Amino acid sequence: MGGLVLLTVAALLAVVAPGSAQAASASAASSATSCTGRKVRTLSFSTGSVLVYRDGGLVCAYTVQKKPGTKRLISVSVQARGHVAVPKSRRHTRSSPVVRVYAGHRSVWVRGSVGGGSYSSGWIVC
Repeated sequence: MGGLVLLTVAALLAVVAPGSAQAASASAASSATSCTGRKVRTLSFSTGSVLVYRDGGLVCAYTVQKKPGTKRLISVSVQARGHVAVPKSRRHTRSSPVVRVYAGHRSVWVRGSVGGGSYSSGWIVC
């Protein structure tokens, strides 16, 4: 009897686990490459631009190259007033990693750079 229960539980786990693992990896992949919410700013500079989104109290930003294709160091940083900055960077052909910060109703400072060009917003209200 115990072996039958164990076999049934194992079969159920084998059926349920792959679907939930795929859903988790798909949502993680989509959240790692884009921001959700409403686009509030596009901060342009000589070699790219920083895209800033707001979703409730969360502020999300990433930097994109103006001319994609060449592998360059691309970085972005978001700082909510009263908190430390959260920077991320990588060498890539298109964009930086996404940075998400809970800002609530605070102002934020956004920085981005691609190669030798950079942008620093100062305190902005999103």
